[in-house]
Amino acid sequence: MRIFAALIAGIATWSLLEYTIHRWLGHDPRFIRNPFGVEHTAHHSRGNYFAPAWKKALAAGGALLLLSWLATMFVGPRAGIAYSIGLVGFYLYYEGTHYFEHIHPGLTGWGRWLRRHHFHHHFHDPRSNHGVTSPLWDYAFGTIARPGMIAVPRKLAMDWLIDPDTGALRNEHAGQYRLR
Repeated sequence: MRIFAALIAGIATWSLLEYTIHRWLGHDPRFIRNPFGVEHTAHHSRGNYFAPAWKKALAAGGALLLLSWLATMFVGPRAGIAYSIGLVGFYLYYEGTHYFEHIHPGLTGWGRWLRRHHFHHHFHDPRSNHGVTSPLWDYAFGTIARPGMIAVPRKLAMDWLIDPDTGALRNEHAGQYRLR
């Protein structure tokens, strides 16, 4: 049971880190001049830009070493490793989810809702909807916003949103997205 609890604690830690890093290091003017803030600004301004994998791996590796060492010191090697696996596993889930939100229209109702939650943040209000994998911390910190019609700048429109033959918005997205 202790190992399972450590795994869940690792998942919860990444979930909170995802929100706090995104909100404060990615959007707060007091803290934005940091490596994450620079890459995140590029991501917002250049549409489907994502930081290079080597930069993410370097940052994640350093954080993993530090947090694994601390976890092992506090809860022992087995629970420390379980905590680290939960944290890194959910970080990888976050990376995949975020990338998928930008390149695919979504496979499930939840996926499509989460995508709209994220794109409200991108195209309407960067002060809201900081959670990429979940709205949990947006509710907890009062930054949740209900996405309405998502107006996407034409130059930042995702490929899945555009009909390649006409260059117009695909019909299946007309009720939730529009181009501006």
